[in-house]
Amino acid sequence: MLKDFLSINDIKRDEMVDLFRLTDKLKKYPNSDVLKNKMFCLYFEKPSTRTRISFEVGIKELGGEVVFLDKITSQLSRGEPLEDTIRTVERYAHVIVARVFSHKDLELMAKLSKMNVINALSDLEHPCQALADIYTIREKFKTLKDIKIAFVGDGTDNVLHSLLLASTKLGIHMNIACPKGFEPEKSILERARTQAKISGSKISITHEPEHAVKDVHVVYTDVFVSMGQEKDSKKRLKKFLPKYRVTQELLEKAGSALFMHCLPAHRGQEVDDKVIDDIRSIVFDQAENRLHTQKALIIKLLGLEQMYNIKLSLQD
Repeated sequence: MLKDFLSINDIKRDEMVDLFRLTDKLKKYPNSDVLKNKMFCLYFEKPSTRTRISFEVGIKELGGEVVFLDKITSQLSRGEPLEDTIRTVERYAHVIVARVFSHKDLELMAKLSKMNVINALSDLEHPCQALADIYTIREKFKTLKDIKIAFVGDGTDNVLHSLLLASTKLGIHMNIACPKGFEPEKSILERARTQAKISGSKISITHEPEHAVKDVHVVYTDVFVSMGQEKDSKKRLKKFLPKYRVTQELLEKAGSALFMHCLPAHRGQEVDDKVIDDIRSIVFDQAENRLHTQKALIIKLLGLEQMYNIKLSLQD
């Protein structure tokens, strides 16, 4: 594992598999003092519910300490350069968990700082969400072999980018249904296709949701208007609605597929109430697993897995 986790590209296939095994253990034995005397800074430029709470709770369950910093109440709001802020924060904290508008800011943090940097969401990727998503699928189906995911909606979505990269590392097949002009970022798609040649994944991009969901195990969607895109809301919704909304009728075309959404959901836009509340919806399992997979990520990133195992054996 590298010093930083900015992208799914930063983790190898075998490292991801090992991380899921550690996650299994952390779900059974969630509490430890393995992060004792470790200080974490959560720096968030965007609103958050699941990401912030899961990181704060997870760090505290492992004995670490957390301070929260946002752009509005810090000197960044008065023009302090990000470079100066990061060089200061690294004198106080061991790890920075950053939720930012620009992925380039994460890269700058990693370049300037000795701290471990974790991407808690950027405009390009949401890798922590992808880890939780793939782990949840593994949990539900007991395997990742020959799993097929249909993502319906915005192909430029940061969650889709990370999910696509993670899936193609692991041999998971992905069907993407999106409007013309909303296909995945070119660099992401090229990387995914290169990985797919190695893992055996199949990637399909279509403009017809009904084609994408046929014979899949999971139907996944995300919001059509992400944070920072609000000014283009009307224009974007005209592109997506009603064709790309996940309805019960669309879910039925997928047979017995489960439904996933990273949340928050705009009920009635990208997904109907009946779908998100359906027995086949596993959105809250996804949300819970953010906690467990992120704890495993932190332990792996800091090289503390052996220490965790020793402390666990002493508890027994």
